[in-house]
Amino acid sequence: MAQVAAQAQAAQGDLLVTAAQTLVAEWLREWGYAPVFEYRFCERQFRFDVAIPEARCGIEVDGYHAGRHGSGWGSDYEKDRLAQMLGWKVLRFSNSEVLGKKQVAYEFLSKYFA
Repeated sequence: MAQVAAQAQAAQGDLLVTAAQTLVAEWLREWGYAPVFEYRFCERQFRFDVAIPEARCGIEVDGYHAGRHGSGWGSDYEKDRLAQMLGWKVLRFSNSEVLGKKQVAYEFLSKYFA
């Protein structure tokens, strides 16, 4: 399952969902949550890669896509701070933490959402 997700990129409407985001969503569904891709959590254009609105938790998977984060890391930090001010928890992982053999993200998320 993880290998298939790691090799695929799924297009959902006009949203591009990466293999790492897809895998995180699969884990969340296994634990009984209904993840939402590219969830807009405020009036500004900020969106979470994957969100669980009922838990007010946004998950960001930082990849290697040039320009994917708009003006760069500064906007990611601004997004994190704004989300936290609005009562959201923000969990941030790298692609390698999701797709890598060590499964750092899986271990953390399985404990966090247990």
